Amino acid sequence: MTPTSSLTPHIVTLGTAGGPRWWAAADSGERTGIATAVVVGDAFYLVDFGQGAGRRLSQSGLQLKDLRALFITHLHSDHVYDLAGLGIFGLYALSDRTENPVRILGPGNRGELPAVSPRAVVEPQPLAPENPTPGTRQMFEQLMKAHATDLNDRILDSLRPNPLDIFKAEDIRIPDETGYHPNNNPTPDMEPFEVYRDELVTVTAILVEHPPVAPAFAFRFDTAEGSVTISGDTAYTQNMITLAQDTDLLLHEAIDFGWVESLYADKTDESSRASRDHHYKSHTSVRDAAKLAEAAGVGHLALHHLVPGSASAAVWEEAGEHFTGKFTVPNDLDTINFARQR
Repeated sequence: MTPTSSLTPHIVTLGTAGGPRWWAAADSGERTGIATAVVVGDAFYLVDFGQGAGRRLSQSGLQLKDLRALFITHLHSDHVYDLAGLGIFGLYALSDRTENPVRILGPGNRGELPAVSPRAVVEPQPLAPENPTPGTRQMFEQLMKAHATDLNDRILDSLRPNPLDIFKAEDIRIPDETGYHPNNNPTPDMEPFEVYRDELVTVTAILVEHPPVAPAFAFRFDTAEGSVTISGDTAYTQNMITLAQDTDLLLHEAIDFGWVESLYADKTDESSRASRDHHYKSHTSVRDAAKLAEAAGVGHLALHHLVPGSASAAVWEEAGEHFTGKFTVPNDLDTINFARQR
């Protein structure tokens, strides 16, 4: 184990907005898509890699050569938007990693499609019916194959490495005893399970509630000096309390339901109604994020994956009224220490 005095564990909020859209600049500054760097000693780990994450990573001062693994909470586009860029452009900084590839760990193939919204008048037809729910491994491989013209030029003419040799995409296997099923039991009561370990961190995961996505994970990083837990997208769920118990830092998503109501107030089409339904069943209010952190005995709560990403900080500050620990609403590229203070 590396001497604990050198770990200085902290996170860098590469991106703090959620949702599959570009957010306009606001009073609090422009937020880009969700991505977090967990820095421990000389190494760092990524959780999600949304729109703008590649640019933010270059602005953060972190060196790509020090990246050990990327963890994907779920396969919604706003969490993986820049993954193709990481694979394509990353090969230049990671050309020596063919014997020690960067691991990409995330959800596996869903196995079956979710149910159609009860608001549908005509049943929609899925995209790519021959393989409609690829998991992390298949998705990354397909993204690289889509860029084969470019990549083969680099591989053959410039003798660059194949990105499939320097990144190893893997599907996280959910323990059989949980009783998980993507449609019938997507968020069973369960204990966290280990998905990664090295000499600096142990990473555990748990299933969270973000219908219709399944599986959807939250991750916890435990180090010799402290812990950080990252919710991914989720409604208020007991599994998050279980995973975040006594964690030093919790990064939890939050949505402004007042914004949701204003967005759909004058819309009566079934697509808008179904979208409104999704927000309420799949996300966490500011107040509930604070209540969850309080129930888990968290030391420091930071809200991120903010929807809308264009809202001012005042929208999120309500959480501080319902949480007795330290409370933060970080901007992109903020640094938050999670060394144990208690």
